[in-house]
Amino acid sequence: MPIFEYDCTDCGRPFEEFVRSLNTADQVVCPACKSTQVRKKISTFASKVSGANSLSLSSASSCSTGSV
Repeated sequence: MPIFEYDCTDCGRPFEEFVRSLNTADQVVCPACKSTQVRKKISTFASKVSGANSLSLSSASSCSTGSV
């Protein structure tokens, strides 16, 4: 059950919509103006990288800089 990003072609506002199934993806309505004239945006997906070779922000920012 993905969240899709849309642009309303009537009012121009971007919004996100939780779509329960692909059968209902064509029934999306703009929350601002209630128009059904919406266009699905192409979006990337997020993923979590884990493992021994991954660099975390906490380990990158914990480097000490000593004075000479």
